[in-house]
Amino acid sequence: MTQFAIYPSLKGRTVFVTGGASGIGAEIATGFAAQGAKVGFVDKDVAGSEALIARTEGDIAFEACDLRDIENLKSAFAKLAERQGDAHVLVNNAARDDRHDWSEVTPEYWDERQQTNLRHMFFAMQAVAPAMIKAGGGSIINMGSNSWFEAVGNFPAYATAKAAVHGLTRTMARDLGGHRIRVNTVVPGWIMTDRQKELWVTPEALANHLNNQCLPDPIDPVYVARMVLYLASDDAAMCTASNFFVEAGSV
Repeated sequence: MTQFAIYPSLKGRTVFVTGGASGIGAEIATGFAAQGAKVGFVDKDVAGSEALIARTEGDIAFEACDLRDIENLKSAFAKLAERQGDAHVLVNNAARDDRHDWSEVTPEYWDERQQTNLRHMFFAMQAVAPAMIKAGGGSIINMGSNSWFEAVGNFPAYATAKAAVHGLTRTMARDLGGHRIRVNTVVPGWIMTDRQKELWVTPEALANHLNNQCLPDPIDPVYVARMVLYLASDDAAMCTASNFFVEAGSV
């Protein structure tokens, strides 16, 4: 049985997670709760969020939120801060890798994909940074993707948004670094979430992907969460403006 690290510095810290109801986000939220952190997450999936709360031990709270609505995001974070305290850690996890044919993309669809996969990350950082500055530091972790590194097709709007995450991380690491706020990107590979298994994982597709990895095993969401926990902890105090890959050597 795998034994994972405990980070004493995470105990009692307030952590905000976007898209925490399922998949990687759920692993992140429950992982922080298990460390003794005070977790607040947002998601538009109310039923999934309530189910996660019910099965999770620890201090964890939820606010319904459509991240495409920035005022809704700010309001949800404010409510979480009232319940859990100001965020010491922000995990910008929420995204959707919906497939789309480049020849059929409309301006409206393109804009909606950027709202879903990129825009809210900046405004989430803008919302939590003042309290982090006042507290003397913090950690922000943005979720990137290996897809654009590998030149994967069939989702140009998604891949563009995810590539932009890395630029956003690095410029915000510079702007916030003087306040001891660290900003990093975690780069997952093809992670075997329920959504991926239901929509896109076939024996042939998985075999082809595993052949491109250096390691031969499918990647469980828990390993992305473990990287996030490390970057949020004091163990990573000198890590910022960087990419941390969890893709089994596929890039």
